[in-house]
Amino acid sequence: MDKNQILELLKSINHPGFSRDIVSFGMVENILVEGDNVNVILKITTQQEEKKTAVVKEVTKVLEKTEAFKNVNVSVSAGAASTQPGTAPQAPSQQPPSPLDGIKHVIAVASGKGGVGKSTVAANLAFSLQNAGYSVGLLDLDIYGPSLPIILGINEQPELTQDRKLVPLDHKGMKIMSFGFISGNQTPVIWRGPLVARMTEQFFRDVVWGELDYLVLDLPPGTGDVQLTLTQKLKIDGAVIVTTPQDIALADVRKGADMFKKVQTPVLGVIENMAGLFLEGKVENGGKVSIEGQNVDVDVEGRFAIRIDLFKRGGGQSESERLNVPLLGEIPLAQEIMEATDAGEPITIKNPEAHVSKIYKSIVEKVVNVLN
Repeated sequence: MDKNQILELLKSINHPGFSRDIVSFGMVENILVEGDNVNVILKITTQQEEKKTAVVKEVTKVLEKTEAFKNVNVSVSAGAASTQPGTAPQAPSQQPPSPLDGIKHVIAVASGKGGVGKSTVAANLAFSLQNAGYSVGLLDLDIYGPSLPIILGINEQPELTQDRKLVPLDHKGMKIMSFGFISGNQTPVIWRGPLVARMTEQFFRDVVWGELDYLVLDLPPGTGDVQLTLTQKLKIDGAVIVTTPQDIALADVRKGADMFKKVQTPVLGVIENMAGLFLEGKVENGGKVSIEGQNVDVDVEGRFAIRIDLFKRGGGQSESERLNVPLLGEIPLAQEIMEATDAGEPITIKNPEAHVSKIYKSIVEKVVNVLN
């Protein structure tokens, strides 16, 4: 039995908590076949030993069942903690990024282009984490176009400590910071790269975050100074890439995702935003609903829910497959998202039981599962 045949067998084993297999996740680092001996080296990023043990046992079981080898040895590589599924191992930099004191996990929410709803996604992910019981901070790093003050309906300025540190605003129990709180959201910022890089570093070094389980970073679109400064100076546990279904958005998403991989920041997964139009309603007295001649299912109470693909479908799925990372979720266009965001109250706060809020909850569960 050769290496390719072994890989095919291992595709039957799923990464714990996901429906995708360990091979497509990039968890099989190496396979060495020497006569009737086989050594499989895995790279598993989770810190939960029971998950590592479960994968090792499953791989051993599958290979022993073939009876093709006398000795089956399965191990986890020592460098597994520094990589994530779907990312290639990179040489360490001369000055490795440092973690932030008191913060367990840092997650970057990024996109290759503007207009994909990244800031709305970042805010709702942060509040979904808080709804799950975690202590969370949210940092808007879009220097040129900060939108967090609008999304959260905040128009305040942070206080300074005696040693000139910024105190993040407390909004519904979450620590919030945005350049828009300092500059005023109506003031255009005309800065060159060095100033942007300096302000970026100051925003995560000179803010009193305290103890947090998660700090969510809302990055500006593209692959510019903010992203490079972050990845050079700050240890980021992973990036979540936001896209919309169209090819023009996916083309830019690829650049952003590839940039994170080159600078050794794991890509945790892809979120497809604006994935169709979601409509809910209710009909009375046994009424029916049809779209383009097709009947829509109506429950016994007359309620119905439909999805209409306004653009195209499957863009996020294809990009997640290209990157060998999960498609974390598909978030539809919905009137309730627009109304909640315009009112300065993300949907996951305004209505945690809404259909879209449950999608965010599912995404957060997947992200937490990978990081812990």
